[in-house]
Amino acid sequence: MSFEYKMVIVIREDLGLSRGKTAVQVAHAAVSCALNAKKKRSIVFRKWFDEGQRKVAVKVKGLKELYELKSQAESMGIGTALISDAGLTEVEPGTVTCLGIGPDKSENIDRITGNLPLL
Repeated sequence: MSFEYKMVIVIREDLGLSRGKTAVQVAHAAVSCALNAKKKRSIVFRKWFDEGQRKVAVKVKGLKELYELKSQAESMGIGTALISDAGLTEVEPGTVTCLGIGPDKSENIDRITGNLPLL
């Protein structure tokens, strides 16, 4: 099956988050991106949702790369969600853990994240 739309969640490797913490941060990013898209780009949201809500998780080495990806996505008009942790368990309060990008056309997101390794 091919997907025309997707969302990508980018996780910071340098934090060494546990699998559970990573899963929760990815969920925060996915929900935030989906709600933003539903509100601001309802047609894109509906197409992404109806074809199965494809999501891909990738990783970067650190915070600088996350901000560069955020800037690239926003310059292309693609929605983003930067996730900061409350700091109750594994990291300090306010630590940026991941970035959600999309949903948008897969080809657009691939221009930004297509070279990143899968989580």
